[in-house]
Amino acid sequence: MQEHVNDPYVKQAQKDGYRSRASYKLIELNEKDRLIRPGMLVMDLGSAPGGWSQVAGKIVGDKGRVIASDILPMDPVRNVDFIQGDFTEESVFNQILDSLGGKQPDLIISDIAPNISGIDSADQASSMYLVELALDMARKVLKPKGNFVAKVFQGSGSDAYLKELRKSFEKVSIRKPAASRSRSREIYVVAKGFRG
Repeated sequence: MQEHVNDPYVKQAQKDGYRSRASYKLIELNEKDRLIRPGMLVMDLGSAPGGWSQVAGKIVGDKGRVIASDILPMDPVRNVDFIQGDFTEESVFNQILDSLGGKQPDLIISDIAPNISGIDSADQASSMYLVELALDMARKVLKPKGNFVAKVFQGSGSDAYLKELRKSFEKVSIRKPAASRSRSREIYVVAKGFRG
């Protein structure tokens, strides 16, 4: 708790009006990899509390849109359409498809994480399962040449996941933003040029 309260990114998020310190991870990834542009259609999987949706919504502007989804509730964000539910359930998946209106996202972002149990092997398996689901969604709806960004925890299954990404995307990079705590095993994969 003390670490969180004294975290410079937590303090900065409060000052800048962001919902979470995670916003700065996407800001840095975007500066490095030029992922989000005005007018884009972006999908945010595992969006609550909305830090990434805030960043994406601000950049895409009024001519763009962010479709966000999470099993947890999320307060409204400008330029963001939020769908609450599990995106792997058919009814929620269909709601997402309806909100896309026949269009394909230019970019899918996912900072999704499971509820942590404290059992490393179970938590790793849960987190890999979620990013695999996000990749599955990308393979179904992403625009050809589109991009995909997801949080991955290094450990069992992460190397195989990177191999899978390389099958579907032309270029895969691994990033560790400054706002990601150094002791955390989280990395971010930036996959560009979806092969469709």
